[in-house]
Amino acid sequence: MRNNVKGDRKAAPAQPAGPHRAVIDEAIAQHAALPGALLVVLHAIQDRIGFVPPEALPHIAQALNISRAEVHGVVTFYHDFRTSPPGRHVVRLCQAEACQSMGSEALAAHAKARLGVDFHETSATGGVTLEAVYCLGNCACSPALTIDGRVHGRMTAERFDRLVESLE
Repeated sequence: MRNNVKGDRKAAPAQPAGPHRAVIDEAIAQHAALPGALLVVLHAIQDRIGFVPPEALPHIAQALNISRAEVHGVVTFYHDFRTSPPGRHVVRLCQAEACQSMGSEALAAHAKARLGVDFHETSATGGVTLEAVYCLGNCACSPALTIDGRVHGRMTAERFDRLVESLE
């Protein structure tokens, strides 16, 4: 890894800013020695605070001796990672083939209109974040979604509305 140099001085080590520094440092300390530690560290951070703060990426890269681009690439490639706090509730709507064949595209359009968001956005009230996923393993009961990790199958627009009303 190349250090940034200004004049004869090396740049200070990257440090995560903000209130999450202890969580980030703890995740790195616990998992940095594991093979393929990056995913484990990112999951540990998100499990504790709900997202991976963008300002933590340089610190993670430095601690794991990898490039910031590699950390950024992993965070942005995997849909499970967020770089901002989610809403109070997270709705994950399956978009895989089995659910598509049973109407998940129409359900997604309804959910987006009902919540006033697109995928990976949070409703204006901060109550619900809508995310697309590509298989919940509930194909026999498609279309399927999860709300805060709880699976709901054979979802209709009407059932969706009732569930969301109970969340807001």
